Amino acid sequence: MFDIRYIRDNPDAFDAGLARRGLSPRAGEILALDEEARKFTHTLNEMQEKRNASSKQIGAAKAKGDEAEFNRLREEVERIKQQMPVAEAEQKKFQDQIRDILSGIPNLPAEDTPDGEDETANVEVRAWGEPKKSNSAKEHYDLGEALGQMDFETAAKMSGSRFVLLKGQLARLERAIASFMLDLHTSEFGYTECAPPLLVRDEALYGTGQLPKFSEDLFKTTVDHWLIPTAEVSLTNIVAGDILAEEELPLRFTAWTPCFRSEAGSAGRDTRGMIRLHQFSKVELVSVVTPDKSKDEHDRMVSSAEEVLKRLELPFRTMVLSTGDMGFAAQKTYDLEVWLPGQGEYREISSCSNCGDFQARRMNARYRVAGEKKKINFLHTLNGSGLAVGRTLVAILENYQQADGSVAVPDVLKPYMGGAETIEALK
Repeated sequence: MFDIRYIRDNPDAFDAGLARRGLSPRAGEILALDEEARKFTHTLNEMQEKRNASSKQIGAAKAKGDEAEFNRLREEVERIKQQMPVAEAEQKKFQDQIRDILSGIPNLPAEDTPDGEDETANVEVRAWGEPKKSNSAKEHYDLGEALGQMDFETAAKMSGSRFVLLKGQLARLERAIASFMLDLHTSEFGYTECAPPLLVRDEALYGTGQLPKFSEDLFKTTVDHWLIPTAEVSLTNIVAGDILAEEELPLRFTAWTPCFRSEAGSAGRDTRGMIRLHQFSKVELVSVVTPDKSKDEHDRMVSSAEEVLKRLELPFRTMVLSTGDMGFAAQKTYDLEVWLPGQGEYREISSCSNCGDFQARRMNARYRVAGEKKKINFLHTLNGSGLAVGRTLVAILENYQQADGSVAVPDVLKPYMGGAETIEALK
């Protein structure tokens, strides 16, 4: 969501930001509606002033015994009372139109976000580790099925396509990965672990930007709740409607939750395996900060996610996304892409986004500036995967596969796996 005052003062800059997103100009349309809304605001103010003045004059007319003036003023006040709801309805009509338009417009990109139409314009920032390249490397689903611990057929029997049933050591590996991530983020990076709701109402998804534009990507229940597509929704909405003290900031939250996505529009993409499922688990990172701290917090969040991959010794690269590949609520996004030997390419395993005040405005999340009791500003929110647990499991299977079909357990996960050195086929 945007501050209408910004658009009034900077219409060309607003349209230039939309152009970088590949969108047509909207400032003229928005400001025309805004002008109409402001006309009715002015009319309502005049009516209110007139009603107040006439109400005072009624008392004076009554005290003087001027019956004719008394009745005239009463009729005038009554007429204004009847006219005000009509003007208010017109004002609201234009304000709602503005809100509907602004609700569907993505965040404007940061100045240092690279321009481009799609992922081909993304820019590599850095790389870590040496990618393993082997013509004999297997993909994760071949490895998992051969181990007898990754079952897509049984999952499909009960749920349809894009679901998986993990068993045995692979089920434990998923839990181990998440536990390791949570321990790292809470003990070394200062995030507070949360166990948030998995079902949320419309306003929560509106606040983080999934609604109204992306409803087809979500799963809705029959009782008007939605399954979360990411814990970003629940964690960011912790501060919805709040006015925090600046001294309370920054706030950093993390959670390991199931996530649910319809994967609308992804037909034919990653139809095999665990890369793109309707249900998957993820460790999410969310930060709530003052505007002057959000850029540094973004870098800090990315380094937190990168550290997970470094500890697991998984080769990866860090990319800054172009304007054409960036998410709806983001002004700047870094993707971490992990190397998958079985596929012979890098695949996304984390996105870390700075949303500026975009989400905070939608959820009315603010803070009181230290030392200035009357000064209240909107917060900045950031979110990132720290990491996608299923995709991390995929990366471990492909990078730690051994010639006999077993999979070595990364050193940092061995304590979480009961000391197991390898994952071997069920007997």
